[in-house]
Amino acid sequence: MIRTPLRPLARILEARQKGENPDAIERENLRIRHEQMRDQSRVRAEGRLLVLAVMFFGAFTVVGARMGMLSASEPAEPRAASTGASIVASRADIVDRRGRVLATNMTTHSLYAHPQQMIEPVRAAQELAQIFPDLDAEKLAKRFTDPKRKFLWVKKKISPEQMQAVHDIGDPGLLFGPREMRLYPNGAIAAHVLGGASFGKEGVHSAEVIGTAGIEKFFEDKLRDPAREGAPLELSLDLTVQAAAEEVLDTGMKLLNAKGAASVLMDVQTGEVISLVSLPDFDPNDRPRPPTEGSPSDSPLFNRAVQGVYELGSTFKIFAAAQAMQLGLVHPQTVIDTRPPMKVGGHRIGEFENHNYGEATVEQIIVKSSNRGTGKMALAIGPTRQQEFLKSLGFFEPVPLEMVEAKGGQPLLPQRWTDLSAVTISYGHGISTTPLHLAAGYATIANGGRAITPTLLKQRGPQNGPQVMSPAVAQAAQDMLRKVVTEGTASFGEVPGYHVGGKTGTADKPKERGGGYYKDKTITTFASMFPAHDPKYVLVVTLDEPIETSGEKPRRTAGWTAVPVAAEMIGRIAPLLGLRPEYQLGQLEGIVQISQ
Repeated sequence: MIRTPLRPLARILEARQKGENPDAIERENLRIRHEQMRDQSRVRAEGRLLVLAVMFFGAFTVVGARMGMLSASEPAEPRAASTGASIVASRADIVDRRGRVLATNMTTHSLYAHPQQMIEPVRAAQELAQIFPDLDAEKLAKRFTDPKRKFLWVKKKISPEQMQAVHDIGDPGLLFGPREMRLYPNGAIAAHVLGGASFGKEGVHSAEVIGTAGIEKFFEDKLRDPAREGAPLELSLDLTVQAAAEEVLDTGMKLLNAKGAASVLMDVQTGEVISLVSLPDFDPNDRPRPPTEGSPSDSPLFNRAVQGVYELGSTFKIFAAAQAMQLGLVHPQTVIDTRPPMKVGGHRIGEFENHNYGEATVEQIIVKSSNRGTGKMALAIGPTRQQEFLKSLGFFEPVPLEMVEAKGGQPLLPQRWTDLSAVTISYGHGISTTPLHLAAGYATIANGGRAITPTLLKQRGPQNGPQVMSPAVAQAAQDMLRKVVTEGTASFGEVPGYHVGGKTGTADKPKERGGGYYKDKTITTFASMFPAHDPKYVLVVTLDEPIETSGEKPRRTAGWTAVPVAAEMIGRIAPLLGLRPEYQLGQLEGIVQISQ
C-alpha cells in the first residue's frame, strides 16, 4: 500500500497562495487515513470470526456424531486398549474327504473383572467359585480386594449357562467379552492329526485363535488367509473309517494289555492317509499340557504313528526279497540254504525259537519268516545297494507329512553300514522307522513299484512317483505276502470276503538305559494290503508291549497280537471304504444257489 503524505508540498504551496489554512489539508488526510485503517481492521476481524465459527461448527459436528455412535453401540470398557479390528479371529473349518466337519469355530464369551467397580467382591468370589469349581474363592477374593488391581481375567471361555449364572450374581464389576473359540465336534477322533488350537493375542472383545500342533499348526497361514474367503481345508481322512479304526485299535490294545498302539491306513495309488491313529489319545477341546519329565512317549500327546521310531522287525524282509528279485539275484523259487550255523562279523544269526528251515525257496523264506534266508539275500545285495534301495523308499528321512510332528520321525540308522548291519536290517533290526514309513514302503509294493509320498490332503488323482521296482517284482512280492496270510505267520489275518496279504514283525524292545533288549517286551507289527489280488489300501498296525494270555504261556508275537487286531479292523473298515466282499460258493454255508 502507498502511503499518502499528510502535508503534500504541492497542495501546501497552493493553499498558501490562495490564503487557505495548510493545517486543514493535514487534518483531512489524517481523517482519510484513519478511515482506511478502520476498514482494514474490520475486514480482518470479520474473517477471523468466520474461521472460528467454521471451526466451532466442525468440532460440535464431530462431537455430536461421536456421541450418536456411542449411544447406538454396545457399552465399551475404557480400559480395553486392544480393539477387535486388530485381532484376526476368523479361522477356516477343517473337513474330512466327504465334507464332514472336523474342526470349526464357535462364538462364546470370556469373563473378566474390574475390581474397583465391584460392589461386593467377597460375595462375588464365593459365588463364582460355585459356578466354576476350579476357581479358589479365597484367592479370587484376595485379588478382587487388591486396591492396585484394575483388571483381572476370570475365565477365558464360558458356556451360555455359566454366563447366565454370572449375570445372576448382579455385580457391575463382572464383565463379558465376545470371542471365537476352536471347536472339535467329534471329540478325541483324529486328535493327533488335528492337533489343537489355543488363544494367541487376546483382548476383552476378541481373541486370536492359533494352531498349537498337527494340521492346525502346519496350515496356520492357510487357515487364516482372508483370500480363501473361509473355504474349508479338505483332508484325506474319512471320519467314519477313522472312528471305526480307533474303536477297534483301542479295544485290541486293552485286551492285549498293550502300553500303546498305532495304525495307518493309506490309499496305495494317491498316498492319501485315510486313517491315522495313535493311542492313548486326548480331546483337542481340552488339550493336556506337554510333559515336563519322563519319556515323551508316555504322554498322550505323543504321535506313535508319525513320531515313534521303532524296530519293526520282520516286516522289512519283503524289501530284501523285492530288491534281490529286482537285481536279478533270485526269483521266487530260488532255493537258499537257511541251515545253521551262520555268522556275520563274528555274530551268530539265529531264527525265532531256533527253528531250522533247511533249504527253502525265497517265497518260503518270506512265508516262514527266516532270518538267515533274508540275511543271505542281503549279503548278495551288499550294503551299498541296500542303502540306495531303502533310501529310494524314503526310509532315510522323516516322512514329509503335513504335520509339524512329522519332522520328529527321523529314522535311526547305523553309523557304519557293515555286512552285519545289512543282514540285521534285512529282517528289521538295527534300523528304526515310524509305522508311517512302513506304510509308504508297502504302498510302493502294492501299487506296482512306484514310490509314494503319504499326504493328509484330499487328492484328485494318483501320484506318479518314481518307479523303484518293476511291476513284475511288485506282483511277485504281493503274491508272497498273500501266502504269508494263507500259509504262514499271519494266518489270523484272513478276513472272510476280503483277501488280505501282509507280513508280521516282532522286535524285542530296546532298553532305555544301558543298551540291550528286554526279554519280555516287544513291538509287534502287521503290515498288510487288501484286497491282495488288486491292492487298494495298505494298513499297518503296531502294538507297544502287547501280551496275549489266553493260552498256557503268554504270547507276545505279532501273529497273536497285531494280526488279529488288523483283521478285525479290515473287517470293519473295508465296507466303509466301498469294497464289496468276494465269497466263493463253498464258503457260504447253509445257502443254496437256485439260479445263476
